[in-house]
Amino acid sequence: MFLIDITQARPLENRNLDLTFADVLHAGVAMDRVIKDYSRVFAALNDDSFFRQVRVDRELGTVVWPSGADVSPDVLYSFASGKPIIVNGEPVLN
Repeated sequence: MFLIDITQARPLENRNLDLTFADVLHAGVAMDRVIKDYSRVFAALNDDSFFRQVRVDRELGTVVWPSGADVSPDVLYSFASGKPIIVNGEPVLN
């Protein structure tokens, strides 16, 4: 686990986010790679105007949308950095 908060987020075209992390990593993340199922809590993110309402929740350290949708900062860091998340010595993501 990385436990590195997101400090800035800016929506880009085609459900991409421009993210800055507390360790100063700055990278774009294609949310279609992160979110495989845009149903239920993520359904509203299919609407570009809604997707652009993304903001950083300082308490959670990650991005959130008005619907209550959020994504783990560790998952986003893994996609942004290219570093896998390791659980019990095995890579589980990226």
